[in-house]
Amino acid sequence: MKTLIIVPTYNERENIGQIVPAIRRAAPHVDVLVVDDNSPDGTQDVVRQMQSADSQVHLLGRAGKQGLGKAYLAGFAWGLERGYEALVEMDADFSHRPEDLVKLLAALPSADFAMGSRWVSGGQTVNWGLGRKIISRGGSFYTRQILRFPVRDWTGGFNAWKAGTLKKIGLDSVRSEGYSFQIELKYRALKLGLRGVEVPIVFEDRRIGQSKMSSRIVVEALYRVWSLRGI
Repeated sequence: MKTLIIVPTYNERENIGQIVPAIRRAAPHVDVLVVDDNSPDGTQDVVRQMQSADSQVHLLGRAGKQGLGKAYLAGFAWGLERGYEALVEMDADFSHRPEDLVKLLAALPSADFAMGSRWVSGGQTVNWGLGRKIISRGGSFYTRQILRFPVRDWTGGFNAWKAGTLKKIGLDSVRSEGYSFQIELKYRALKLGLRGVEVPIVFEDRRIGQSKMSSRIVVEALYRVWSLRGI
């Protein structure tokens, strides 16, 4: 399938110059789209340098910091307009390993979407404290109880989507951000009767820079899960 890897960035200059070549080595057939929210650290300059040497690297620059959900929606729209058949969400900071991308893409032809999962057999986290594990696993347990679908890793952000699946979801109606953005996409697809598979991945804490996660994003996710039942 014609495949696009979407990598949202904000101040990821030190990571982006390493992750994009690593993705291309792991899966040479894919294109990479960096969606950057006008990073003041020069992230876009690094991407432009890579573009000059690799025609499969693309840049979508946005006017300002608008959030993870909107970045992915913009990337999805860009890819769908250009005829990509598979679109993948992936972090810039190596928390999503390029070698796991191969497994995720291999699972996609037999499903409507594939989810990189830390909490199925074979999945794991590296360099996570107990508190972070409790929040992540607890959030997925909480979501399972409310939304009534047996997904083990609701909040994971390493996901592969067939183009037809994204079109059926109705991306114009997606309103969530952060953790809840990932939950909403999966829930909308499952509620339509589409098939998702969980693929075990190893999730490592970011190598460089500060996490974008905050208590506000977690609280929004807990609140937003209840409102999703009405969609």
